[in-house]
Amino acid sequence: MTPEVDATDVGRADVGTVGGPRRRRAYIGSFTSAGGPGVLVADVDDRSGALTVVGGADDVPDPSYLALAPDGRTLYAVSERTAGAVAAYRVTGDQPELTGPPEAVGDGPTHLALFAGHVLTADYGSGSVTAVPLRPDGALASPASGTLRHTGSGSGSGPRGRREPRAHQVVPDPSGRRFLAVDLGTDSVRVCALRDGVPVALDETALRPGSGPRHLALSPGGPDGSYVYVLNELLPTVTVCRWNALDIPLEPLGETPVLADAPEGDAYPSGLVVSPDGRFVWTATRGTDVLSVLAVEGDGLRLVTTVPCGGHWPRALAYAAGTLYVANERSGDVTWFTVDPHTGLPVRAGSIEVPAASCVVLGTL
Repeated sequence: MTPEVDATDVGRADVGTVGGPRRRRAYIGSFTSAGGPGVLVADVDDRSGALTVVGGADDVPDPSYLALAPDGRTLYAVSERTAGAVAAYRVTGDQPELTGPPEAVGDGPTHLALFAGHVLTADYGSGSVTAVPLRPDGALASPASGTLRHTGSGSGSGPRGRREPRAHQVVPDPSGRRFLAVDLGTDSVRVCALRDGVPVALDETALRPGSGPRHLALSPGGPDGSYVYVLNELLPTVTVCRWNALDIPLEPLGETPVLADAPEGDAYPSGLVVSPDGRFVWTATRGTDVLSVLAVEGDGLRLVTTVPCGGHWPRALAYAAGTLYVANERSGDVTWFTVDPHTGLPVRAGSIEVPAASCVVLGTL
């Protein structure tokens, strides 16, 4: 099963089984501790991709990352606090409604995904992955059914030296058999599974020491094989891996810089998405505040160009129907770009104000 309505799979408005055309929606997370509004709901214009805020909820602190159920009716949010939690919202209307109290997970969760009847969280502070079971209606079932604590450490130089486990992202594979856990602290990606509701590690792929992998995205291949693009936060590169989910291990093939020139300490890559046709990868980099366009060429990537992100400190990206969305945390806005389908080049088209914006998730209702 897919973890959420993935940005690369969302098309233009379609016709639902009941009641005519479905509405395209965007859900925006933000840091309430920095003045953010919590979770915002926005309508997406089918022609231009423009966003119009129609509702929101501020009852969960620091909902920094969101995931949407495949049917578009339930939205899940981490609460990125030291005592972390995950919450489920019903989003059949303009105002998100909690389905029940948030459930405790690990410390400082930064990402979440749906997998095998559970919601998984990547707990940055405790270096762990937590599984919380779901009820048939999509609500959370308490308590958490299991936790996988990462072990090991990463290495680097200077302030980016030896590091402890820092789980940053969880991504199910297309087959639904495995999920990938990205750990910035151990410079590695783990291939994992759920056994009786408990996350377990099956294999671990070491990446370049000091790279600090943050997020990854899979190419739009079939369930038995695809490329995995791993964005490294501490070294501004993308590591390309080949992966067959049935064979378990990832095979690193090489790295590609996301910037033509980036002084160490001034560039912190954050998010990436892959185009639906698999021809382009887009990344965001904080500090330099740019979007990078990378062309897929065989088993590797080629940096085509960079463009300004439209704000300051771009934290996350999302893509749908020819439009690329950027959550700019420190300038407090979500900016969207029209993407040329032939060159992959994003052209700024508009923005809305969202203080402390942290992520955008796209879907239909």
